[in-house]
Amino acid sequence: MAERTDGRLAVVVDAFLSHARYARGLSEQTVRAYANDLEQLVTFSAARGVESVGDLGLELLRDWLWDADHRGLARSTIARRSSSVRAFTRWASESGVLAVDPGVRLRAPKGAAHLPRVVSSDQVRSILDGLAGRAAADDPVALRDLAVVELLYAAAIRVSELVGIDVLDLDRERLTVRVLGKGGRERVVPFGVPARDALEAWLDRGRPVVAARSEGSDPRALFLGDRGARLGVRGAYRIVARLLQDLPGEGPSGPHTFRHTAATHLLDGGADLRAVQELLGHASLGTTQIYTHVSSARLREVYRTAHPRA
Repeated sequence: MAERTDGRLAVVVDAFLSHARYARGLSEQTVRAYANDLEQLVTFSAARGVESVGDLGLELLRDWLWDADHRGLARSTIARRSSSVRAFTRWASESGVLAVDPGVRLRAPKGAAHLPRVVSSDQVRSILDGLAGRAAADDPVALRDLAVVELLYAAAIRVSELVGIDVLDLDRERLTVRVLGKGGRERVVPFGVPARDALEAWLDRGRPVVAARSEGSDPRALFLGDRGARLGVRGAYRIVARLLQDLPGEGPSGPHTFRHTAATHLLDGGADLRAVQELLGHASLGTTQIYTHVSSARLREVYRTAHPRA
């Protein structure tokens, strides 16, 4: 509980942070986020002559968020600030420091809709052709990288699913792979002949070489890192980031780009939305629908550049 004898906003904020850290046992990362946001609030309030927590009102809180928006802060940052101050005022009200909770009616701005990064079919083909050229010399790392990207794009799987695949999860005859998705949900995903060929080349000529580099090599893992252990998420990110870093376009340059790209290309090619949902392992169809927005955006761009009366 905050000190009743000192109602200064800065002091009550310190009491709240102690409560969050010791009484509620929140993570240090969460407490640091609270501290950073509320320090900004204390500074903003002081500049407007408000130093007592009792003078903290809804209009001041709204002005604080509006000021952040006016200065161009990211919507996610403003939403986090709103969450921090609402947690603070709720605690202060429940502790008796504030008679009324001014944060109850404070609403965070809606975050901007960020469409996932998608690369074109020609760009995917160029990436895969470049990897295939390197792999033609039977360089084991190049064979692995080609198999990684082929499978990411062909099966539209998450990076966490990719690195968790065991050799026995592959069915090379039926062209399917068993993956473990979010919430421990298992699903079987199809892939194509190019991915099968890349996987067989890796298993036959690349993986044995890499596995021999480490006595601690995991005999179950489909993909291995450069030193022979199971390939991790960071390793997969590095592989993909190098391939995407010089391509035009905004957004993250990680393995999810190929997942997003595959989903969009499937819808562009006429695939049913529910089939894509099942392929991606989305629990909700609403999550999959973002790719319809991507396809619509691409269609509008094609229309604008190609139609004579656009």
